[in-house]
Formats: sequence, structure tokens, C-alpha cells
Amino acid sequence: MADEPVGQGPIHLEMRMGPKLARPVPPEVTEAVLSVQITMTAGERSGFQIAFDLTKRGMIIQRLLPEGFFDPRTRVIVSAAVKGTPTVLLDGLIVRQEVGASNQPGQTTLTVTGEDLTLLMDLEERTDRYPNLVPSQRVERILAKYADYGIDTEIIREQIQQPPNARQRVDYQTGTDLQYVNELAKANGYTFYLTPGPVPGRSTAFWGPERRIGQRQHALNVNMDVNSTVDQLTFAYDGTAREEPQARVQDPRTRDSTLLPQPDISPLRPPLGRRATPALKRKTLTGTAKKDPGQAGAEALARAATSADAISGSGSLDVNRHGYILQPRQLVGVRGAGVTYDGDYYVKSVTHNLRPGSYQQNFTLSREGMVARSSTVRP
Repeated sequence: MADEPVGQGPIHLEMRMGPKLARPVPPEVTEAVLSVQITMTAGERSGFQIAFDLTKRGMIIQRLLPEGFFDPRTRVIVSAAVKGTPTVLLDGLIVRQEVGASNQPGQTTLTVTGEDLTLLMDLEERTDRYPNLVPSQRVERILAKYADYGIDTEIIREQIQQPPNARQRVDYQTGTDLQYVNELAKANGYTFYLTPGPVPGRSTAFWGPERRIGQRQHALNVNMDVNSTVDQLTFAYDGTAREEPQARVQDPRTRDSTLLPQPDISPLRPPLGRRATPALKRKTLTGTAKKDPGQAGAEALARAATSADAISGSGSLDVNRHGYILQPRQLVGVRGAGVTYDGDYYVKSVTHNLRPGSYQQNFTLSREGMVARSSTVRP
């Protein structure tokens, strides 16, 4: 749905709430919405904040708030439709509520703050063991416990094989499910996040490499007069961002150590820029000598890949002007920024800011090299 043009027109907000099975809220709740802010970042939990107008004799302050309608752990699903194009922007849980009382008429507000459904995975610490299970199988077993919240899974097998051997090593989980899943993702150069939709009440938990292949979203145009779709774009090249990891493994019989060769990050980070940025920093990884070559190699690959993006960009846009809702954790092209910074980027984060009649987005972009690999990008 995000690839369809939104055109010009009013923004319609649909909100569902409930203890577990969220249902459409009364019209009085939707009409009281003052603002919605949703932040979605690759590799991090999405967060949201919704502000409501509290009138003295309104349904929210008289009945819904005292009855616990906005209490923590209440599920919230928000969809936005701009000229008939619906997109699920949020599926999460309230963690905090605030009431700001004012002597000025119309200034008393209720603000609820929350996080996406991965919060469910971070509420209970546990200890578990996973004999003879590779990382992706452990993740699959953990995520299966949350299927009753409508969470589907997309799990990508790790790039470097790490055959388990229970006679030599048994992997243990200590801490919450979310901490352990993120730990496994980081060790393999992967990312873990939850994407709401495509329909209300369903979402997908993704564990795998950042999506840097496939169809690009419609381009962000800047400095192109009437064809500009972005209000502003700022780019930066951080020469100290990229690292060259050094990993050693030790033979348990001879005690001889071997320096692993530098990993090829292209399986995790297909190049988006033509001129790769060099690694100015060298990082010696600790603890790899006690690991088997597969685990040590995966850790070196992960470190090299996650530090590769030396080029970053940030900007803002009006959804009605751009014509499309920019989605995070996907690719997008940039036009009008010049030869050095035009081309394809990975959308690292997007913040949706909705108010009555307004839909703004702030975003950040990243890639590993300079100069576009192609002379054209998707319009």
C-alpha cells in the first residue's frame, strides 16, 4: 500500500484499542486526537506518543480514562489514510499516560506514550538453554511464543554456518527474550525489528540482514524547483565511522592463534555507492580466541558490516507534497543533491508527525560509499 500515491487531500486517522484484541475506538476518541508521533528505526523498538484533547464533560475524561481505557499495556493500532490510501503505522502497547490540566479552555490534554509489540518480549527475564540449535532456530523458537498477538515471522538463516555441538558447547539465554534475540542479531550482523501491517492486527517480526536489495521507493527530490518533494536534505561523511575488525581464533590443542582474513561484507551490505569509503580505524575483537572459527568469523563479519555506513543523510518532507509515504528499513533514491550524494540509500529511520490536516515525516538515510552506482534512480 505504501507504494501507491497519496495525492492531495485530507488525512483520515483510524485508531483501534483494546487489552489484546484491538477494536475501533469511539468517534469521540478519534475526534479528540491533537497529534500523533511515531518513530521507527532500523534495529530498534518503535515508539509512539499520542495527544488527546480533554474537555470537561467529554467521554474520555468522564468515562474512558477512569475505566482504564488508556492504561499501560493497552494495545493501540493506528492507520493513516491519505485520499483513500491506508497504511498501518503503528501496532504497540501503551506504557505511560500523562494528564496536563490547564486553566485555559481547550488546553487540558491526555498524552499516552508507548512502544511496539516487541515490548512484550522485554517484560520478563528468563533463563533457557538451546542445545543443538543454530541462532536462527533459537530465534524462531522464541518468536513462536508471541504468535497469538498476530505476529508473523520472517527469519533469514545466518550467513556464516555455525554448526552446534552440544558436547562442546550449549548456548544459554539469560535476560529477556528481546535482549537475547538482539544479541543473536548483533553477533551475526543482522537486525531485528517489527513491522506493523499489512492489515490492522497483523505484523511481521524480521530477523535478518538489512534490506538493501529489491525495488526502491519513489525518489526524494531536492533542489529541483517545482519537482522538489523534500523540504531539506543534509548529508555527512564520517571518516571514523568505518572499522576494520581483527579477530583471532586459537587451536585448543596447540594453543596456536590465527588471524582471520578480512570478511567480505557484500552479503550483508550490498554496495550502494560506487566509491567505497576506507576503514580508518582498526578494532581488535575480544573473546574470539575461545570461540570456534564459525562464531568468530560471524562476529568479525558483523562488526565490519555494522560499521560500514560512513555516509549519512537527514531531512524532512510533507507527505502530500512528496506523494508517497516514506517507509523505513527499505531503499530509496535521492536526486538533486549532486554527483557525490545522489543515488540509492537505506532508510535508517522515519518519524511520522500527524496533526489534523498535516502529515510530516523526518527521516535519516545511510550507505557505505559515495557516488551513485547508476546514472538513474526510480522517479
